[in-house]
Amino acid sequence: MSFSDDEIERYARHLVLAEIGGPGQQRLKAARVAVVGLGGVGGPAALYLAAAGVGTLRLIDDDGVALSNLQRQIAFDVADVGRAKVAAGAERLTALNPHIAVEPMAERLSSMTARKLFAGCDVVIDGTDDFATRFATNAACVAAGIPLVSGALGRWSGQVGVFAGRPCYRCLVPDAPPDAETCARVGVVGALAGVVGAMAALEAVKIITGAGEPLTGRLLLYDALAATARTVGVAADPECPVCG
Repeated sequence: MSFSDDEIERYARHLVLAEIGGPGQQRLKAARVAVVGLGGVGGPAALYLAAAGVGTLRLIDDDGVALSNLQRQIAFDVADVGRAKVAAGAERLTALNPHIAVEPMAERLSSMTARKLFAGCDVVIDGTDDFATRFATNAACVAAGIPLVSGALGRWSGQVGVFAGRPCYRCLVPDAPPDAETCARVGVVGALAGVVGAMAALEAVKIITGAGEPLTGRLLLYDALAATARTVGVAADPECPVCG
């Protein structure tokens, strides 16, 4: 897979990295990544993946852009309010990098649609705040053997983990909490979304290129107020309804 002169200049900072280089950049160009939820986490992640040269980005979201999104969802601007997120996002990503393909899917992911929506994908990034969607995404990834990068945030804290087989996301969260917190309920500092989204994109790049050690079976916990981060292991649950 060859690169145009424009691509060689565009990806120059990747091409000189020993851990990526030409072969890694070719793997990025050949990859298809699904981004579930083009919100606070998914938007920044998609922007960085587009900039990195991921060949195909599949955007999955049935929501529209609201004014309250703009505090943290940097893929959109005022002119996008009222538009479908995947349509506005596709325009933004192709404007950033015309060498990539974007597949906007304006539909809600469910246990019935997840496998179809992930067909042909190499990595899935989940940035949603709905546990039914997270569980459906996880189950489909386990069934298809697709690595899942999960990002979440609220208030001043965020987390990123990678799940590939066992343990899976349901080992970490067996059931939806009865008092599940969303950004709309508890609030979130806007810049935190960029931090978590960028980390999710970075994990996807590492998985695709084989660089470094992804957070497979681990969870990175970030406390923005204290400016601290720690990584903890996720144990496989022998009673897990998905991978057990």
